Amino acid sequence: MIPRGDLTLGILAGGRASRLGGRDKAWLERGGTAQVTRIARRFDGECATVLVSANRDLPRYAAHGLATVVDRIPGIGPLGGLEALASACATPWLLTVPVDVVDTNDCLLRTLASAGGEGAVAEDDDGLQPLVALYRLAPLRDAVDAAITASALSIQAMQARIPLPRVRFSGFRFGNLNTPEDLRLAGYADD
Repeated sequence: MIPRGDLTLGILAGGRASRLGGRDKAWLERGGTAQVTRIARRFDGECATVLVSANRDLPRYAAHGLATVVDRIPGIGPLGGLEALASACATPWLLTVPVDVVDTNDCLLRTLASAGGEGAVAEDDDGLQPLVALYRLAPLRDAVDAAITASALSIQAMQARIPLPRVRFSGFRFGNLNTPEDLRLAGYADD
């Protein structure tokens, strides 16, 4: 297991949410709790630090005690958020979770860490979940820099440079909040 002091949680919340009409997924609420806050609390006992990759409404995060990093290279999608998180991370390990994930397995970190090596990426019943991943920081930074230099901007292409094993979570779906129907099915408040 990775010691708590060696791990940062990086929540990827910098997207435009175009399929949700631009609604900020970080502040979607279920049971009165904002999505970004729910994820941060979920990993509170496992990570020393929480960083949120966000590109708008930064004072709102600060008001909730969440440290943010903005994309240093705008317009390159999730890789830009991952680059910002990796640059700001001060621990040897980084666990990434997208802000639009519906649920996480209670043993997510332990299971990814058990793969050994430089980290691992999750695969659930829906397939590969490239934004749900654990990285050793130094190889991640090298892979992100190489991917950006090569204009190979997909997270999967970057992960292949490390390489990261896939860890299967059988009988489980992380889910994704992309559409109004996804929100309804997951029990999120409708604005």
